[in-house]
Amino acid sequence: MDCGFPDILNAFEQALELERELGTRTVDGDRALLAPRSGGTPLPPAGTPRSGGTPLPLAGTLLSPAGASRSGERTVPLGEAASRRFTGTTGVSPVATPALPTAAELAACTRCDLHGLGRTHVVPGQGNADSPDFMFVGEAPGADEDRQGLAFVGAAGQFLTKMIAAMGYTRDQVFIANICKCRPPNNRTPSPPEMAACVPYLKRQIARIRPKCLILLGNTAMRGLFPDTFMRRGQWQMYEGIPAIGTFHPAYILRFDSVRDSAGLRKAKTEVWNTLKLALARLGKTPPAIQRKGQTT
Repeated sequence: MDCGFPDILNAFEQALELERELGTRTVDGDRALLAPRSGGTPLPPAGTPRSGGTPLPLAGTLLSPAGASRSGERTVPLGEAASRRFTGTTGVSPVATPALPTAAELAACTRCDLHGLGRTHVVPGQGNADSPDFMFVGEAPGADEDRQGLAFVGAAGQFLTKMIAAMGYTRDQVFIANICKCRPPNNRTPSPPEMAACVPYLKRQIARIRPKCLILLGNTAMRGLFPDTFMRRGQWQMYEGIPAIGTFHPAYILRFDSVRDSAGLRKAKTEVWNTLKLALARLGKTPPAIQRKGQTT
């Protein structure tokens, strides 16, 4: 991919903006890292106005004026801030790839109150992290997920496994995550501040995993990724160039079964299946043929 210095700088700024959302305010590094490898125009001096009128930041102060890190804010090495992998004819790629958040990093997070409200484990998510066809995003861990540290392993998770299988995939072939990585007390819906504190981790996962399609399970997942957009189930939105579609959360569907509402259950299942077929069609795929008992192929 051929790209010029403005593209490189733009991608670098996007990576830094992501770090800003994650609480980073200063980075340590050498501005020479951004200089062209050979024969290019050298990086202008710090403080030189760009076309938009904003001066280039000083080395080591890319996120914080005067380079001062306030109490409780992160300072990261410049290389870690963007996790750069250089490719292409000019030696650089305009896409910065952030690292996936680890369980240890999430366990140390104190951005919201959930860390001190009785969680057992954080739940980062699991599955295929190498550009899978689909990434499923739910609300937050429940009791089973909190106990095991894995996403969607309870009753709702078993139903999600059936949804994924009906699409022709296994859980290992997709990625499964949540808006919040800690269990809210009594499985309540995460509050807006809790969602806002945790969603940067999910954004980092999406930026690193680069799924071909996002399937958002329930209103919390839809509001979490599209807080300023009213997202309807079964209708497409674009998130950072990735098509996203929403449907019912598996736990919502199971409620119909628990109250023996067969009509409501059938209607909800039909809507979910229609949405999953839309997601498959978006990637040019069709559901596998249903194998009936006793049927041979």
